[in-house]
Amino acid sequence: MGSWSPAQRTGRPTTLAHTSMIATPHYLATLAGLHVLRDGGNAIDAAIAANAVLTVVYPHQCSLGGDLFCLLWEPYEQRLYALNGSGPAPRGATIDAVQAAGYATMPQRGPWSVTVPGVVGAWEALRSRFGTQTFERLLAPALHFAEHGFPVSPLLHAAIAAHQTLLAQHPPAAAQFLPGGRVPAIGDRLVQPAVAQTLRRISADGAQAFYTGAIAEAIAHTVQQAGGVLTADDLAQYRPEWVEPLRTTYRGVELVEMPPNTHGVTAMQLLHILEGYDVATLGWGTPALLHRMLEAKKLAFADRDRYLGDPAYADIPLTRLLDKAYAATLRAQIEQQHAQPMAQRVEPNGDTVYLCVVDREGRAVSLIQSIFSSFGSGLVAEGAGIVLHNRGAAFQLDPASPNALAPGKRPLHTLIPAMLLRDGQPWVVFGTMGAHAQPQIHLQLVTNIVDFGFEPQTALEAPRWVSHPEPEGEVVRLEEGFPSSVADALATLGHRVQWEPRWSSAMGHAHLIMIDRSRGLLLGASDPRAEGYALGE
Repeated sequence: MGSWSPAQRTGRPTTLAHTSMIATPHYLATLAGLHVLRDGGNAIDAAIAANAVLTVVYPHQCSLGGDLFCLLWEPYEQRLYALNGSGPAPRGATIDAVQAAGYATMPQRGPWSVTVPGVVGAWEALRSRFGTQTFERLLAPALHFAEHGFPVSPLLHAAIAAHQTLLAQHPPAAAQFLPGGRVPAIGDRLVQPAVAQTLRRISADGAQAFYTGAIAEAIAHTVQQAGGVLTADDLAQYRPEWVEPLRTTYRGVELVEMPPNTHGVTAMQLLHILEGYDVATLGWGTPALLHRMLEAKKLAFADRDRYLGDPAYADIPLTRLLDKAYAATLRAQIEQQHAQPMAQRVEPNGDTVYLCVVDREGRAVSLIQSIFSSFGSGLVAEGAGIVLHNRGAAFQLDPASPNALAPGKRPLHTLIPAMLLRDGQPWVVFGTMGAHAQPQIHLQLVTNIVDFGFEPQTALEAPRWVSHPEPEGEVVRLEEGFPSSVADALATLGHRVQWEPRWSSAMGHAHLIMIDRSRGLLLGASDPRAEGYALGE
């Protein structure tokens, strides 16, 4: 494999703007958000409009049946807000019930993996508190693409083809994504009339149209017909939660992440461990740096699996986990010439969308939304067109686990929108899809920017690695662009390396906006591993 340098890029420049900026993983979503900003909407309005389009054009990665987390900087209050839009397990979901259904471990697909979807409730919480425009305006672009269709993109075509068997098993899913019984070709028009009808109802009546009435009944009926226990009452009781974001520093820069039930603390632990090394001197992409990062990942993820879950049900030692003195004790366990075995459980892959927006007033939004695995549970709410997520697959059936399944409990989440602040003001708004890879990619993005000074598009385009546990042990997925000598050196240290093709989605779809206050300039970057753009004016 050839080596990479910052000069070896796609040729896509960092997007520059003075007024506002949006970056998403699909060009239609970016355009929808930009139009809202041009029409006088703010960053929250643009984020909701873009997210809604993504639920239509990227249904393998997000949907109205998924969850959402958001960080928001409100300039008039000079304050950060964080919204947890993840939903709980149904009241009838117990470990005994799942085991009685014949499962020894939490099923990864199907009705038992469906928890209450939080995204529509989160949209309403954000819009009602900080937005300026109606749902009718914000959902109009998504409604248009659902009703009149859009061209199937290469990534959507590949996802439908890869999951054709899963989709074919559930008639509503097959009807929606396998029209005429075949995988739509790239460029084919995909129309989703049931999704359009659902969006029309939400446009008129807000979140109550989703959590009560015909849509809620359709969701509950679909899950129950498949053998699950989600009820319309479970949906009616849902409310998102405003929470206090987590804060720490890395080399004098403030990092903000989401608190549990998601694993923002894991990204912080990774950076705390790395802060004790002279990362810049070790050098970008060197075996010495990658080995330390990989070993830090094992230690931080072991803590994640040991302690994290829904804080309403688990006593999580956040103060200890975020203590830099504790990070030093973890760092001392890293053997610089030898890889330690990985003890973490095998993790399912995930699909997610991340987007970020900065508006003319300086409002900054870091938003992430997901259905977990590609096409989630594999179930589509009959008559409503809603792909139901499988976030419940993250639960454990071990009662001793902090992430053990329980009625009304939220599962451990992988979704972590983030920001970097300087002098108490947003500097970089960033995040990525990638499920369990997200803290690892946060680590790489932050070090690319803070330690190596990469400008935004370069920071995103640099080759990445992802450490993934498999039954036979750790696998380090190394994206093409690293020298072959790096893989050889890591193997000598005891890491098992597999090459990933350049621009692989397995390396995440990251996006970011950097705010240069001294110049009044916004610098946006969108990941070429996806199909989006950063656009501004």
